[in-house]
Amino acid sequence: MKPDLLVIAPPLQPSLDALAARYTLHRHDLADAAGKAALLAEVGPRVRGIITNGHEPLTAPMLAALPALEIVSCGSAGYDTIDVPALTARGIPLTNTSDALADDVADTALMLTLAARRGMVPGHAYVASGDWGRQGMFPLQSSVRGKKMGIVGMGKIGQAIIPRAEASGMQVAYFSRSEKPGVGRPFQPDLLALAAWADILVVIVSGGKGTMNLINADVLRALGPQGTLVNVSRGSVVDETALIAALQDGTLGHAALDVFWNEPNPDPVLTALPNVTLYPHHASGTRESRTAMSELAVANLDAHFSGQPLLSRVN
Repeated sequence: MKPDLLVIAPPLQPSLDALAARYTLHRHDLADAAGKAALLAEVGPRVRGIITNGHEPLTAPMLAALPALEIVSCGSAGYDTIDVPALTARGIPLTNTSDALADDVADTALMLTLAARRGMVPGHAYVASGDWGRQGMFPLQSSVRGKKMGIVGMGKIGQAIIPRAEASGMQVAYFSRSEKPGVGRPFQPDLLALAAWADILVVIVSGGKGTMNLINADVLRALGPQGTLVNVSRGSVVDETALIAALQDGTLGHAALDVFWNEPNPDPVLTALPNVTLYPHHASGTRESRTAMSELAVANLDAHFSGQPLLSRVN
């Protein structure tokens, strides 16, 4: 008999088809609010697995309706909408797909860094508008070579950023909850000290209560009027009110952001500022990464139900 699987957020269609061949799928994602509750009441007692992502909630009350649950496979790197302590308390493993998207997110961090420091977006507008012909040479920008990049968070993506930054001629140091063996770069346990040292501060930590507003007014002040903040983690990690104020009054030089507090409708005060470079939470948004993420999410389920080690366990 096929294991029962609750689909809270589906993978790409080829991977969804593969799941349908091996599991009995219950499409929570296709139901309205009333239908979701009815579905959990009906099939919850026999659901053994979940496939979801870090944008859809998986709460303690939902988990209480799933007494036979054995595994949750998250098809994204982030999982801050999932009640991990509740899973852990029941011994239920959570997997994610950081391995599949690390390179593309690291590429995006460097892309945003270069775009911000070299004025890519206003430069494009300068050419497209005809201002180049009317006004002459575009203003000089700032090279990244010789600059110092502080990385906040040193998981798989943080480690993937290091060689990209160093290939561009930057020095690297990092802040994390603890020093990471094998990284071989300066560890700074004081976030304010790292921000004061850095020209560019790249944020790549997980979201959730533990990191909410980690990048606050003090950190932005330490980074300074020539500094660039790059956020490819979660919008909740940066105090956006403080960020807007710092960008408006010149306390911070520039922010290059892939993520925002209110998605997909960021604060218009933030988006209207001249010293921001913006991307629509799309750091992993390539066909290659999304395919690999879907495949890894399915592979973790297959590993569990065939008695094999999980490929990317979180808890």
